[in-house]
Amino acid sequence: MLSLRLTRGAHPLVLLRRVLVAAAAAGAAFLLLCALGYAVAHPKRPEEGVVRLLWCAVPCAAVVHFALAVARTDPATRPRDGLDAIGLGPVRLALLAAASTALTCGVGSGAALLAYLELRGDLGGTPLSGTANRLLDGGHALPWAATVTLLALLPAVSAGVCALVLRPREEQRKRPGPAHARPQPDDAPAPRRGASPRPSYAGLPWGIAVIATGLALVAYVGHAPAPEPGRLLALPGQDGGASPGLLGGWLLTVFGLVLAGPGLTHWCGAALAAGRPGPVRMLAGRMLQDAATRLGRPLGVLCAVAAGALAAAELYGVAWEGAGPRPFGPLTGLGAAVVMACATATAITAALDTRQIRSETTAALLRLGLPGSLLRGAAAVRAVALVAVLAPLTWVVAELAALPLTR
Repeated sequence: MLSLRLTRGAHPLVLLRRVLVAAAAAGAAFLLLCALGYAVAHPKRPEEGVVRLLWCAVPCAAVVHFALAVARTDPATRPRDGLDAIGLGPVRLALLAAASTALTCGVGSGAALLAYLELRGDLGGTPLSGTANRLLDGGHALPWAATVTLLALLPAVSAGVCALVLRPREEQRKRPGPAHARPQPDDAPAPRRGASPRPSYAGLPWGIAVIATGLALVAYVGHAPAPEPGRLLALPGQDGGASPGLLGGWLLTVFGLVLAGPGLTHWCGAALAAGRPGPVRMLAGRMLQDAATRLGRPLGVLCAVAAGALAAAELYGVAWEGAGPRPFGPLTGLGAAVVMACATATAITAALDTRQIRSETTAALLRLGLPGSLLRGAAAVRAVALVAVLAPLTWVVAELAALPLTR
């Protein structure tokens, strides 16, 4: 009930974020229902149904990541003066954020179920009833126990991740401080006495090493004989599926990009502030370095998703020219759209959160007489610097990941 009241009284931008989470959850839940419908309609091919269901883990993970970013930036779940007196301490607020996330994802899952039944033709008498009956394997009754379990999976996982990540650390419970202080999640630990915080660029060497290892593995197994049909992964222009080594190489490359994101963001800011910078470059560089951890990881995820999309487009183009099999259908496009939209929205949410955290500093600079045009110029310089560094890196990683499979 408290989650509903907070949702009703939230800022329009916060409501928009929750609507986007619900829409993303609806897309992922729709894919889960499609995988279930395929398994029910083809009982003699259970391995293909399992593979389709496993591939739904990618858009589901993207939705959970986006939901966590929205819950972390929700002002309704931040500690405020007087909330401790009514029993809403940091732990209760973390649980409240988890409940709000579960509610939002549950709404999206319910909408996905209605749309799925409508397109299958199970809800007669409506304009779109049965328009995708063949694509969605209509005519076979769904097991409702499995349907409810799949639809409850995404809200439950999202709520669990939010409760786990947003819970207050033990040091924060023991350390006194102002009631309005914002709790720090696990990926931004508070500095311990006698120890300095871990620098944001510490993961850059490891990230580069992991990216190189993943690309080397992709190049090594790219020309290996494909598995027999019953394929684990259908690739354009390939007669068989992808080997586990190829999948492992891609996963290592993705993990490396995420790991290197904060370091790349930090050194972009360091490069801007190097030498004898003017006010715009100095302000842009320092702010970019300060936001490296909060902004770098979502940008790393976005780069990984963009690299995967570019590699898939490259493979699809080769298959089109060679008149090979093209397994990218509408459901594959829906899954790719959900992943890309969630990664982009998460990066934008992180950028807005960084701006909100910096609002007091910005207000102080404006009171000192700093012109607003200088702040806007610094923001533009930060954006250009990030694009100039991350866009070529994403393109190079995508080309190297697809190269062994396009020859």
